[in-house]
Amino acid sequence: MDASLQRRVQRYGWDKAVEHYENFWQSQLKSAQDRMLKMAALHQGEKLIDIACGTGLVTFPAVEMLGPDGFILATDISDGMIKKGRELAEQKNYRNVQFERMDAEELTVPDEGYDVALCGLGLMYFPDPVKGLKEMYRVLKPGGRAAAAVWGQRDNCGWSAVFEIVDKRVSSEVCPMFFNLGNRDMLKRSFEAAGFSRVALERLQTHLIYDSDDEACGAAFAGGPVALAYHKFSQQTKDEAHAEYLDSIKPFRRDNGYAVPGEFVVAIGFK
Repeated sequence: MDASLQRRVQRYGWDKAVEHYENFWQSQLKSAQDRMLKMAALHQGEKLIDIACGTGLVTFPAVEMLGPDGFILATDISDGMIKKGRELAEQKNYRNVQFERMDAEELTVPDEGYDVALCGLGLMYFPDPVKGLKEMYRVLKPGGRAAAAVWGQRDNCGWSAVFEIVDKRVSSEVCPMFFNLGNRDMLKRSFEAAGFSRVALERLQTHLIYDSDDEACGAAFAGGPVALAYHKFSQQTKDEAHAEYLDSIKPFRRDNGYAVPGEFVVAIGFK
């Protein structure tokens, strides 16, 4: 897939998902984001860049850890995500966080300006993840560190059928290599290819808890990476896709809801 086309799919797809994203994913992603923040070991007063920040699910806990003397530049390719992040920062009265729309593979910031770089559940969507990691390396000060979280292996993620279900109905090309970084030591090798040393990797097993069919489908379609393609569906096509997806997660049914298995991989590396 052409890289510029993939970026457009990501940009406008997450614009579509922004109003649903936090409702459906905040609790589901928390364990990976918390582990990434713990591995990054933030200190008061540090300067941090948060790549693919979304609505700020990592940004806002991080700004609390950095304290009033710290600073965060939060970047995302989606205008909608950046707008939402700015609104939330204003509501929370945070003055030391700045949200800006940027392409993660071409950050418009100077070299060696940050102590820490984070990317929570974003690298899977980059056309070239190593290029994105090289940008994180570039903007770090010598001795700085970067941490990232991605989804794990496809066969450990019980919700993965959503991509095939959507692609059967429209050529979405959301992220053709979505699960690649979750395989074996691919994330570690990508960090090393970008120049990082002392790279450490951790795997986390989790369950995505949904209380109803509507919640499971909302997360998979309206609030996730296939949102752009999904919004082009007729109501009949949406109903058919929902039914097929619910059938795919049927083995994980719990009472009236679901406990769908998932896996995260989290890494840290040093400059």
